Amino acid sequence: MTSPLERDAQLVAIEHALRQAIRQALNRPTRKPFAWGGLNGYLQLEAIAQALHSVEASDPQNEYLRQLAQPVERVVNSNRRLAEDVCAAHQGLEQIARCLHYPPAKPALTRQAADRLSSHQVAQEMEQWFQQFQPHGFHQQAQKDLFSAAHKRWQAYGPELLFCYAVPGLPPDNLGLEALFGRLRRHQRRISGRQSTRELQDFGQIQVLFRAQSQTELLHQIQQISPEEYRQHRQQVAEAEAPRQFLHRLHRDPFSTIQALLEQHAARRLTLRDPYHPS
Repeated sequence: MTSPLERDAQLVAIEHALRQAIRQALNRPTRKPFAWGGLNGYLQLEAIAQALHSVEASDPQNEYLRQLAQPVERVVNSNRRLAEDVCAAHQGLEQIARCLHYPPAKPALTRQAADRLSSHQVAQEMEQWFQQFQPHGFHQQAQKDLFSAAHKRWQAYGPELLFCYAVPGLPPDNLGLEALFGRLRRHQRRISGRQSTRELQDFGQIQVLFRAQSQTELLHQIQQISPEEYRQHRQQVAEAEAPRQFLHRLHRDPFSTIQALLEQHAARRLTLRDPYHPS
């Protein structure tokens, strides 16, 4: 026989959100240049462990949260040295970006700096970085891989990379061109109806098409929709967007997000124990 605390749907939903945050930290994807999903996931998991560690140990109702915190802390401690290695490699990658003066700032703000920048200066800065960044420790595999890959590509493609500093107006990458092609493809899909685009998700899961000859006729069609049905569909859209919004808050501030879930968990348990307690 289960207790009312175990049967409560809100507690189950909060605990499911906690487990989802932990699972998502282990496989956090990223496509941004100079950003490492594994390191971000470790920092997210570390913040979750810190929030779970603050749970009051004397309360017997917190037994589930304490058991949940144990494997999280074990994973954080066992991967701490690897995370430090990846963090150092990430910092080395940022140093390469600074040597290459990438990404370039707005032309109006850096026109004078660009005039003083030359390919010889960039090549000299890169050679200095290779001389300074010399990982040799046993637990520095990520830094070694970064140094090996960067050195290999610099020896093979370094002269070609320096053309953008010697030729005025030549961009250092093709991201702008790819973004233009992406917009053209999405526009073509939208007007042809062959495939849905991700931008349509911002407008919800329901698309409405009105056909009217005048604004009066359009207003009349809108007024035919009952407020109850409109609120019902708005609630469905909000429920469908809740998981995405939760992950967005989790990525921006994992500690505060998990702390808010723990506070909701404690408040709900207090309400179940004392229904007349003001929430």
